[in-house]
Amino acid sequence: MAQDVLCEVNNCTFWAKGNKCSADKIYVVSHTGDTADTSKETDCQTFESSDL
Repeated sequence: MAQDVLCEVNNCTFWAKGNKCSADKIYVVSHTGDTADTSKETDCQTFESSDL
């Protein structure tokens, strides 16, 4: 399992110094069903805006 999850979305609640993701769990979904062929076909559902 990945030890370091990188994130460049600075307005995410889970963004941490060094572009690290501080979420306990990461949930990624595909736009196209059960599979994806490229990263552009996925979304991080863990994202929560810190701009609220």
